[in-house]
Amino acid sequence: MAEDSAGSLAGHTADHAGDHAGDHAGTSLLQSPLHDRHVALGAKFAEFGGWSMPLEYPSGVVKEHTAVRESVGVFDVSHLGKLMVTGPGAASYINTTLSNDLTKIRHGKAQYTLCCDPSTGGIVDDLIAYFHDDEHVLLVPNAANSAEVARRLSAQAPEGVKVLDHHRQYAVLAVQGSRSDEVLDGLGFPSGHEYMSFAEAEFEDTGVVVCRTGYTGERGYELIARNEVAGPLWDRLLAAGEPFGMLPCGLGARDTLRTEMGYPLHGQDITIDVTPNQAGLGWAVGWKKNAFWGREPLIREREEGPQRKLRGLVALERGIPRPGMLVSLVPDVPLCEITSGTFSPTLKKGIGLALVPTFVDPEAELGVQIRTRREIFASTKVPFVDTSVRES
Repeated sequence: MAEDSAGSLAGHTADHAGDHAGDHAGTSLLQSPLHDRHVALGAKFAEFGGWSMPLEYPSGVVKEHTAVRESVGVFDVSHLGKLMVTGPGAASYINTTLSNDLTKIRHGKAQYTLCCDPSTGGIVDDLIAYFHDDEHVLLVPNAANSAEVARRLSAQAPEGVKVLDHHRQYAVLAVQGSRSDEVLDGLGFPSGHEYMSFAEAEFEDTGVVVCRTGYTGERGYELIARNEVAGPLWDRLLAAGEPFGMLPCGLGARDTLRTEMGYPLHGQDITIDVTPNQAGLGWAVGWKKNAFWGREPLIREREEGPQRKLRGLVALERGIPRPGMLVSLVPDVPLCEITSGTFSPTLKKGIGLALVPTFVDPEAELGVQIRTRREIFASTKVPFVDTSVRES
């Protein structure tokens, strides 16, 4: 990051910034610094990871989903965690704890990685690491797990290495879709850099990190900015995106988009009871590393073969699967449950994910109990839709 972004994020400790906790529907939930703007736009809110976040706007989930697939949309994902690990040997320490091999990336690059339980190899959280230098690594975990990841990293950090929790001091705005470059160009922000890399920009004399990352499968960027400038930045993005039909998008569309890509969601498809081998995330493990949390049980499971694997299911009938619905090979003999399920606006049919036992033929048709009916689904590899050409 630039001095006003890297240096400030590293040095702006939690006790220097105001909380954005608020009362929503009688329950104390954290609020995004953009909460008032979402209210003004008519957003419907939902609790997510302890935060009150926009679920959808008056345009609706399908139109928001389509805007991203066909043009561009913008999401407020400020609920995501922000942890800066600093000090001599910070990157080396991260590399002995998180699953992926951080030595494979350098300054300006990002990497998908996992925080696994040392004893079981189960996934505590999945996150992205942004490598600034050997003494500064930014981690972006999920909202609900940010404090736990920080706790685990802090508990074993060597002398001189600090884990700074900036969860409530920075906003994250995701501009996603094929026209995302033009939107950023309208603000004079860098665009066109490689996937899983980041660049620096300035907005109102404040540093903004422009990351070529996202959770939709489309070409896009995630912007990390101080809360103080989040509102004006949101306004400018909406204005810059107007010529391209950009819509503000809620977490409902984010969920349908990520499910179409087969991207797992922690708390549903991956949990502390699910390992990278079971979730199809072995590619995010540095198997040749000498040390990372969960190494021994994960290597053992990999050699023996996992007992279940995350698979995609596509409806052959009209049913829409939902989390918790029973999946069976034959009637009345349940195998597992749907972990994620939705109506796919792109395919116009129901799709889902499930941790299916590995003894089941990968091409077998499976039944999903939808209310009183058992509907037939085809097993398939993910992603359900191919966005590789558009995303690159």
